[in-house]
Amino acid sequence: MLTLYDIPALRTRLADWRAARLRIALVPTMGNLHAGHIALVEAALVRADRVVTTVFVNPLQFGAGEDLDAYPRTLAQDAERLAAAGNHLLFAPSDATMYPRGRDGHTVVDVPGLSAELCGASRPGHFRGVTTVVAKLFNMVQPDVAVFGQKDYQQLMLIRRMAADLDMPIEIDGMPTVREADGLAMSSRNGYLTAAERARAPELYRTLQRLAAAVTAGVEPAAAERDAMRALADASFTPDYVSVRRQADLALPGHADRALVVLAAARLGRARLIDNLEFERGATATG
Repeated sequence: MLTLYDIPALRTRLADWRAARLRIALVPTMGNLHAGHIALVEAALVRADRVVTTVFVNPLQFGAGEDLDAYPRTLAQDAERLAAAGNHLLFAPSDATMYPRGRDGHTVVDVPGLSAELCGASRPGHFRGVTTVVAKLFNMVQPDVAVFGQKDYQQLMLIRRMAADLDMPIEIDGMPTVREADGLAMSSRNGYLTAAERARAPELYRTLQRLAAAVTAGVEPAAAERDAMRALADASFTPDYVSVRRQADLALPGHADRALVVLAAARLGRARLIDNLEFERGATATG
């Protein structure tokens, strides 16, 4: 596996691949890789001849008081895992490479509307940082396909909308959430959990499963959301939101909408956990 740190070297290697008519996939990450990330790389290997995985802890998507400085940086271990998975190129740029004129005043990419809801409401500016860095990576790599995890459901929706709005000729593929044996969605931030918190953490997903079953059985989404918020608080979470939305566009569902998704965010100790569950109203909810 080749590891590169600067944009000219990256573009030189990509030009060679394109000259050979090779299909290129991109997997953007912030590092501290776990099995969920490796599943994205494996999916990308099926979709393309060459896979570029990026590791960059993007400061633009961290707000004041968030965990930018504490966010785990494990580049050496990440490189080992990627090489073992068959990844072809690791691109690990520095902050100065990504934002040569500094973070303040940098041109940004903002998706209006949806970026201000759900996680965007509690983390102002977060999704502007996400779409800005992903747009830059798309321009640097110009992949045929980019692969993201569905655990970050709202993020995936925003990236798809950005690519469509800006006429980026890139397939955006979302892969199912990879979970621990007890149902907890894999996340780099799970490492913040104490042993006691880790034992309670799967309750977030179980709460979403109960909500989906209730809505499927005819309970109004708003009532089911309130019950879920109370259940999380009773389980020692500090819930941010629990919200039932349409899968197609994350709009609030009408009575005729069947393809739904419940999204949630909640704090447990130092960790802010997010999760979601797609389900069909009128069908049996499954995990």
